Amino acid sequence: MELRRSVITPVNLPLLSFALLIIIGTILLMLSAAVNGPRLSPVDALFTATSATCVTGLVVVDTGSRLSLFGQWVVLVLIQCGGLGIMIFSTVLIMLMTGRFSFVQRSVIQDTFTHSPDTRLPSLILHVVIFTLVLEAAGAALLFIRFSGMYHPGRALHFAVFHAISAYCNAGFCLYSQSLMDFSSDPLVSLTVALLIICGGIGFLVMLELKRVLFRSHKTRRARRFSVHSKLVLTLTALLLIAGTLGFLIIEWNHSMARLSLPAKVLAAFFQSVTARTAGFNTLNFGKMANVTLLFTILLMLIGAASGSTGGGIKVNTLGVLFAHSRSRLRGEEATSIFRRTLTAETVGRAISVFVVAVIVIYAATMALTVSELGTTIHEESRGLFLELLFEVVSAFGTVGLSVGVTSKLSTLGKLILVVVMFVGRLGPLSIAVALSGREPRSTIQYAEENVMIG
Repeated sequence: MELRRSVITPVNLPLLSFALLIIIGTILLMLSAAVNGPRLSPVDALFTATSATCVTGLVVVDTGSRLSLFGQWVVLVLIQCGGLGIMIFSTVLIMLMTGRFSFVQRSVIQDTFTHSPDTRLPSLILHVVIFTLVLEAAGAALLFIRFSGMYHPGRALHFAVFHAISAYCNAGFCLYSQSLMDFSSDPLVSLTVALLIICGGIGFLVMLELKRVLFRSHKTRRARRFSVHSKLVLTLTALLLIAGTLGFLIIEWNHSMARLSLPAKVLAAFFQSVTARTAGFNTLNFGKMANVTLLFTILLMLIGAASGSTGGGIKVNTLGVLFAHSRSRLRGEEATSIFRRTLTAETVGRAISVFVVAVIVIYAATMALTVSELGTTIHEESRGLFLELLFEVVSAFGTVGLSVGVTSKLSTLGKLILVVVMFVGRLGPLSIAVALSGREPRSTIQYAEENVMIG
């Protein structure tokens, strides 16, 4: 009993929970019933389970053809569990193991999802689950309209549910070998998937606040105001979507979009702008895009989604804090503020730490992957491969899932490197460092912020 309490703590519970889920998923995917044809190798099963649990979307086997219906549902369950978030999944495990919440465990979850300390935890979790199920059901219903004209009802429902959950959880897993490239000009599929990605990417907290603001009585004006967190997330998300759409339009106008009509080009550019920061679906072939487009996409993947969301990256919150801090320093101001709210030095320092650690992890992983795949091959004989490997690493770290087509060609060591990167990227390097060191944070709020900032 004492051993279990010393090992399973609020600090390392997310790490242990995700690791356990990945192990279970790996075992299930290695079963003959999970695949069509020969069984998956342990490495391929581990890679697929990690990618699904960490809602990344990078694949080494074709999900639609190589995995059986059972295997696809295993992947879908892993996506749903991972997409609901570290805190909710950990809460379920706590309930199963102890049957109750300690004060610390309750505080960690409350600090993560709400600014109000008196919010009832069961009600809070119920809201998150309801939001998830309602949005996924609505997305599945819309996708079913399109797929019902292509397949029989049972298969159409399976495709609709799978892609709706994968989209909302920002997983990027697709039952089509070319992702959604066949639907690049289809507004129903593209916009439905894009909206699901956005809803999952802005985070549960923002969704809850949107609901409260939109449906709150007009008598309570004060309660209708957005928090600084929601303002920051919504503002930066809108700006990044606009910048991303314009970027893809300008760069790829005569390349990957050359054969598309004007409305289709705008739709495809918007979809790529949405998916590049967190989801991994694509309606254009990234393997045939210009190098500058890949660099532009790497930047979007690094930024990622919002804190507390189903997406990864350093988070738009971190980006906002870094920009605000830089602006303050350029103006000669001592304090850093966002929307007329002064940020603490600890918040600014944590944002800088997140960015620095992210750069270090990406640099180290890219170097390791370069060694495992290229060895000591000289640059002249491996032109273009470095950018492709960097693209895969950032995609794995940001739990995006976009690929230029080299993931399945990686060596066993290369796949294992990406497995580690996906795990670190999903949970957050700072949180993993805290868990492995066994150091308790100074407060539950500090732990919650560290855990959600980049995980």
